[in-house]
Amino acid sequence: MRSGFVALAGRPNAGKSTLINALVKEKIAIVSDRPQTTRSEIRGIRTDEDSQIIFTDTPGIHKAQYRLGVRMNKQAADVIQGVDLIYLVVDGSVPYGKGDAFVLQMVANTGLPVFLILNKCDKMDRAKILHNLQSWQARFDFAEYFPISAKFGRSFDDLIRTTKKYLPEGDLLYPAEIISDGAENFRIAELIREKVLTCTEEEVPHAAAVKIENKEFRKNACYIQAVILVEKQSQKGIMIGKQGTMLKKIGTLARADIEKLLGMNVYLELFVRVEDEWRSRDARISEYGYGGDLFDE
Repeated sequence: MRSGFVALAGRPNAGKSTLINALVKEKIAIVSDRPQTTRSEIRGIRTDEDSQIIFTDTPGIHKAQYRLGVRMNKQAADVIQGVDLIYLVVDGSVPYGKGDAFVLQMVANTGLPVFLILNKCDKMDRAKILHNLQSWQARFDFAEYFPISAKFGRSFDDLIRTTKKYLPEGDLLYPAEIISDGAENFRIAELIREKVLTCTEEEVPHAAAVKIENKEFRKNACYIQAVILVEKQSQKGIMIGKQGTMLKKIGTLARADIEKLLGMNVYLELFVRVEDEWRSRDARISEYGYGGDLFDE
């Protein structure tokens, strides 16, 4: 029996969350085309007859503009220090840049084995895939190379089989039936935030947070009240929409996913509140569950 931790590291929008969902065969991380969608460490657990792999999705490493971004970057750096193996997930369809170089240096400094996961191969022809693999091979001595499409790939058997070889022998670290160790309220809040990201305008997504105010189970249904936090009054107007149409759309889409998560009917009530500059305030960042634990830096 082999068991261990694998960190997924990379720039924003590399496809880490899509990949972790595919690897554990369940949606545990929200996905959008907005950079910095993932704000906290998210663990997905894959267990079979001879192994248990704990995949850790980290926030995309980026140039931080707010305190939230600083803490997200620090959490990503901390996570990759405490694992057995790292997947460096890169978007092969975009040119190599300074951000890639920074993340590569970060994972190289760990001294851990690193797999290059060349993602979004559905957007490239065979010649470009080969060129990208050769280019990355010249930059660092990766333990293994895997060109994939996290979005459209149906089987990752080779990746899983090879990953197991790099994990230590050991017993199960989690019960076999567990898919994620994420708190239920946080997962519900993230599903709501995912719909905010996909439905609202460019100005709003990064300024939005979601907090579960109340959750009650009654018979075969769950009643949830959640508040969406924004930083400006104008963003609140966008979030609510004309005659509440935007908020209703977000709620309808989120409720469908929450019902899948909980396996029961859900009654979801959403509110919008302005919280000035919450992304620069440690207390608020921690309260909303983002950016990991706060330590002295």
